[in-house]
Amino acid sequence: MSFFDVFNGDADGICALQQWRLANPEKSSRITGVKRDIGLLKQVNAKPGDQVAVFDISLDKNRDALNELLAQGVNIIYFDHHFAGEIPTHENFVVNIDTSAETCTSLLVNHYLKGAFPRWAVVGAFGDNLVSIAEEIAKGIGLAKEETARLKQLGECVNYNGYGASLDDLHVTPQALSEELSAYQDPIEFMSDEKSSYQTLLKGYREDLAQAASIQPFESDNQVALYHLPNQAWARRVSGVFANQLATENPGRAHAMLTEKGNGHYLVSVRAPLDRKEGADQLCLQFETGGGRKAAAGINDLPVDQVERFTRKFREAYSA
Repeated sequence: MSFFDVFNGDADGICALQQWRLANPEKSSRITGVKRDIGLLKQVNAKPGDQVAVFDISLDKNRDALNELLAQGVNIIYFDHHFAGEIPTHENFVVNIDTSAETCTSLLVNHYLKGAFPRWAVVGAFGDNLVSIAEEIAKGIGLAKEETARLKQLGECVNYNGYGASLDDLHVTPQALSEELSAYQDPIEFMSDEKSSYQTLLKGYREDLAQAASIQPFESDNQVALYHLPNQAWARRVSGVFANQLATENPGRAHAMLTEKGNGHYLVSVRAPLDRKEGADQLCLQFETGGGRKAAAGINDLPVDQVERFTRKFREAYSA
């Protein structure tokens, strides 16, 4: 029997997998990519009886590959919080999907494992910008404020590392980072290990966010703000965490990052207002390469001639 782990390359996907493999220490083949690389199940070359664990990628975007694997007799357990569409039923399929805006995949795994590795769940929740929920869990397990602040920083750094047009944009590939983290039961140990990649992530995070601080919105008011980021590696890396930071600083406002791509189109990141975590997925699903969850979603390839339409739909969704 072979084991396969299929996971999003952001903090939520990596921390969900981390908890799972700490609880189920099997040698597995790990399949992942940059955050927006979510059509991953088609890469699984499994045989009947093999075990596949999936974390933080949309079922709707992997439906055909999922059904094919199930038909071949592969056993699949699925954890996710993105738009799923119709969820298939099969004797070999265990599904844990919750699209509530108040959860993430790391929290779903934490619940499934009955809180076995809550510090990693906290890191994942912070990475997904579920700050108040992460702080509540941290308080519940007795973490000091200083420890909680460190886990928040780690979550932000791991999440930041997942953004990019390709693996070449990233400081550490998600596969390598997940394998490195697997040696640490406690995330604080990873952060404290001078040989770990943490300082590399932290340095890049701070430098890229400092560059983003000079970017002004091309359109904004009290309810929405849209930003245009250049076709540069630092901008591709920072778009998600920059959007999260703006959302935290302006909880009543929706934000959109339009990052230039090499083909002249745009990569779009949307954050619903933290005061009203809804609508981001439905907005982005109106565009061909869009998807996500209620509080945060995106469009992988928005043509230039669709920018005006997107801006109008964005305003319609979040202007009172």
